[in-house]
Amino acid sequence: MQRKLRLRNRADFGRVYRSGKSFANRQLVVYWSIRPEIERFRLGISASKKIGNAVVRNRMRRLIKEIVRSHEPKIRDHVDIIIIVRNGAVGMNYHELEKSVLHVLKKSSLTKV
Repeated sequence: MQRKLRLRNRADFGRVYRSGKSFANRQLVVYWSIRPEIERFRLGISASKKIGNAVVRNRMRRLIKEIVRSHEPKIRDHVDIIIIVRNGAVGMNYHELEKSVLHVLKKSSLTKV
C-alpha cells in the first residue's frame, strides 16, 4: 500500500471515529468519513491486543492491507476508511478474510458499482 494512502495520524483517526459512519460484521468493523479534499481513499487499520500478540496483530494488518491493495480500483475515492479487526477474523484464511472485507466495504457503500 502506498504511503500516501495510509491513515496514520491520531487526529485523523479521531475525526473519522467522531464524525464518520460505521458498519460491522462478525470479523470486522469499518468506519468511514467523506473527505472531498483528498484525491483517493486513505486506509487505517486497528488491531487491539485483545485479538492476540504482536505477531497475530501484524499478520492481520498485512493481510487486510494486501486485500485492499488488490481491490484498490473498486474502492470509492475521497474517503477515509478505518478497519478494526475483531476476534472472529483471527482464524480465517486469506480467501475468507477477503470475502469478509469485501462484504463490509460493499455493505457500507464504499465500493464503486
